[in-house]
Amino acid sequence: MGFGLIVGEPHYARFKSIVGDATFSVHAADSVAAPSQTIIYFECMSLDATVAALKGKGLEFFQDPRDEPWLWREARLRDPSGNVICLYRAGSNRLDPPWRVKR
Repeated sequence: MGFGLIVGEPHYARFKSIVGDATFSVHAADSVAAPSQTIIYFECMSLDATVAALKGKGLEFFQDPRDEPWLWREARLRDPSGNVICLYRAGSNRLDPPWRVKR
């Protein structure tokens, strides 16, 4: 598919495009409110400002921006179909986390 593995865990995998710096993540959640079983991730360079702007346009977040133990800052909302959208800022930990797959 054109991606190299960065993180490989039983519940989570992160891949980096072989061209450019785009990443693609897959996370197997223990539970997600029905009907969605999918979480879609978008990185934002200015997460808090982006969330504030979206709230100003009427979007409702069920999780405000917060620092997570996996070293990302995340906020979450649902799209009109009920899918979870995670807006995040990972900085250098997106491509080079402490638990990175060793080559």
